[in-house]
Amino acid sequence: MLTGEQYKQSLRDGRLTYFEGERVDDLTAHPLLGQTADLTARAYDKYYNPAPGATSPLLGVPRSAEDLRSLIPMLHDAGMMAHVTSTSIQTLKTAAGRMAGVKPEYIERMNAYIEEAQRNDVRITQCITDAKGDRSRPPGKQDDPDMYVHVVDRQRDGVVLRGAKLHITGASYGHDLLTMPTKAMKPGEEEWSIACAVPVSSPGVRIINTTYAPRHHDTRSFPVSSRYHYPEGFVIFDDVFVSNERIFLDGETSYAAVFAHSLGLWERLGGLSAFVDEADELVGLAQLVAEANGIAGISHIKEKISEMIIHATLIRSTLEAAIANCNIGPEGAAFPNELYVNAGKFHAAANYNQIVRHLHDIAGGAVLTAPAPADLENEEVGHLARKYMSTGAADGEYRTMLMHTIRDLTADAYGGWKFVTNIQAGGGLYAQRIVTRNHYDMDLAKRKALAIAGMSEHDVH
Repeated sequence: MLTGEQYKQSLRDGRLTYFEGERVDDLTAHPLLGQTADLTARAYDKYYNPAPGATSPLLGVPRSAEDLRSLIPMLHDAGMMAHVTSTSIQTLKTAAGRMAGVKPEYIERMNAYIEEAQRNDVRITQCITDAKGDRSRPPGKQDDPDMYVHVVDRQRDGVVLRGAKLHITGASYGHDLLTMPTKAMKPGEEEWSIACAVPVSSPGVRIINTTYAPRHHDTRSFPVSSRYHYPEGFVIFDDVFVSNERIFLDGETSYAAVFAHSLGLWERLGGLSAFVDEADELVGLAQLVAEANGIAGISHIKEKISEMIIHATLIRSTLEAAIANCNIGPEGAAFPNELYVNAGKFHAAANYNQIVRHLHDIAGGAVLTAPAPADLENEEVGHLARKYMSTGAADGEYRTMLMHTIRDLTADAYGGWKFVTNIQAGGGLYAQRIVTRNHYDMDLAKRKALAIAGMSEHDVH
């Protein structure tokens, strides 16, 4: 296993990573991007086990509902890089269980790669969303074939890739890029049907970073995003060679969607479990700010918070149902129930705006206009700012920090990132609708409807 310092040293491998127009030679030393490296390193240290042959519990493959239940809080505690790595491993394990009809060497390579990743304690990010070009056209009919990552050359010992993958959280902070088709492919689209693990330091890999992290010198007004931020990577594959042992699909169009569907399941589980924690946080903030504003006893405020509580409880129930009703794949790996994962993720994302609207309505305009902590410390106006930010129920400094927390979470750069990613992570809402419908027992529902109508299937014409 790696220590935090060994992890940071592993990032100094000559990788080509960029931020706001400049190349970053050392991620760990960058004043902004280095904070994410430090955050990831702390998680390495927390779960470090010096015993020979020890492997991180963050990289384990769940074998039961109890394994799933215990893995989720560990990943949230360890942060985004642990989450995307676990998701990558579970995606490969799930895909392997669904690819019995394809070349057996692909499954052998996936299992060997998982064991290697566990042994070396690496971090892996998933690369799935292509540039796509003209969205109305499939990969093979684009004016530029590079709009979807594809194979441009096949060699005896591997392939050469070209293209780009977008919206890759933490891409610069991992060791490998698990690259896969973004959608189902058809005959004639063999060169786009490629799944493989690409080392971040491979020649030809370039990553452009963006981040919602605050740029302010005094970050006390950003109590959440100043501590936890993970840049998004725009990953470019400029004729990148990938060796055969790291290739898990190469040209078999009928299996291209297996990877996207497998990743979607685990991404949505991660999204759902994050929603569960955040829903409780938003309920807590709503109650705290209602009390601080002196309005916690007003009926319509209580009603709004009750709706938030119901929302939080429902999505927690779908998470528990997804775990309790997990399925075991042919290789013994447990994966969450697809119906409950997708229904829960859809419900949480589709209703997020309503929950935040209630929170903003309860908190009031000070969410955006509360003075900065430094203003409260100013000798000339600080005492006045604290006075007028106070209520009969709370002092000004306490109420001000509640407002900053609500703004940071829901109404600033980080809040905007969450609004978009809540919808898009794991595929848009339509994808969850499709999977939910596919896994819902419609035949049983129809039989129940006929029964309540006093008819049977024989009466259907």
